Amino acid sequence: MKDKSKPAREAGNFTRRDLLKGAVASALTIPAVSSAHGQIEAQHNPEDRVDLSREHAFYGTGGQVGIETPPQRHIMFMAFDLTSQNPRDLQVLLARWSSAIAQMMRGETIGQIEPARNSGVGGDTGEAMDLGPASLTVTVGLGPRIFSEAMGLAGKKPPLMRELIQLPSDNFDPELTGGDLSIQACADDPQVAYHAVRNLARIAKATGTAATRWSVLGFGRASAGKGQSTPRNLFGFKDGTRNITEKADFKRHVWINEGPAWQQQGSYQVVRKIRMHIENWDVDRVSDQNNIFGRHKLSGAPLSGHKEFDQPDFEVKDQSGERVIPATAHISLAAHENNQGIRILRRSYNYTDGLNNLGFLDAGLLFISYQNDPAHFETLQAKLGAADALNEYISHIGSAIFFIPPAPAEGSYIGAELFT
Repeated sequence: MKDKSKPAREAGNFTRRDLLKGAVASALTIPAVSSAHGQIEAQHNPEDRVDLSREHAFYGTGGQVGIETPPQRHIMFMAFDLTSQNPRDLQVLLARWSSAIAQMMRGETIGQIEPARNSGVGGDTGEAMDLGPASLTVTVGLGPRIFSEAMGLAGKKPPLMRELIQLPSDNFDPELTGGDLSIQACADDPQVAYHAVRNLARIAKATGTAATRWSVLGFGRASAGKGQSTPRNLFGFKDGTRNITEKADFKRHVWINEGPAWQQQGSYQVVRKIRMHIENWDVDRVSDQNNIFGRHKLSGAPLSGHKEFDQPDFEVKDQSGERVIPATAHISLAAHENNQGIRILRRSYNYTDGLNNLGFLDAGLLFISYQNDPAHFETLQAKLGAADALNEYISHIGSAIFFIPPAPAEGSYIGAELFT
């Protein structure tokens, strides 16, 4: 029997309680993937576990830390312009940076936070106090202009160091391009990574040697290292399934094994800021998205297989005679099988800059790769830029290249051999 004391609610006139009830009922009808998946992955993949007390060593005898190191959860990247043409100023900066980096990677401060004198300026900004090392790694790069006649360092130029060639995908903002020095700070706590770059930028300014040029604060690693599960990019696809993880592949594709001794175990770092057209992507049907990547969105399996790590078969065809993995699919164009065996190490991160001036999501991928020859990146990107179906949804808006010297020995500093 109806309760006549309560008037019938008009269509479209709902209370907040009605809306909440409807939301709960709708949620019960939507299939969900258990949030326990991440916990299970962490149990089976030790490098996916977050341990904020974990430390990495800055000094060593091989490549710089932060390259072969399994990627952490967050990144702060910054490029700098030289403000001095005196090579001795650069030498002092690299020495001071090295000392500071070693301390911060141990979770230590790099000076007093609260000086005894009231007029004193803190040597450390303090925001990472008590946060622990958080697996912090800081990787330092040297841009092409470092090795110039003006700096007196042309004779020390690595043989393959140069500006990148113009590529089909290039749509650069000059303010997001180039740089003489690079800092890549990765950590499992974003504030620890930010603190490292902030304090190194202060040192650069205080010495009068370098000024900030452009930076990106990234999150949610978009590449996997050894012992890690494959993460997803902001398009929702697993990214870096076939990334380099084995030492033999690092030796063959990433580390420099020729030339002067001080350059060996170095590498070339390519950095790209890639804007994703999120709203356009989100309204595309998932079957089309799968064809663009050449993989299934949920499982990460190639369209020719069933599991993520199944070997892609680029020749198999469907009943209509069409390739199951389209020739324009991202994995088809980037696969080493289709590029004379070329492979590069991906160490990318997602980023967001909020909203653009049109009110659209301003987000994308901070793409970072390491290779022992910049031409390897250029070969792959030229092919992708010319034919990749993904190009409709992305734009390369920033770019830079840096030489990464090997790790400094204890008691030395990055690039010390440049000045001998």
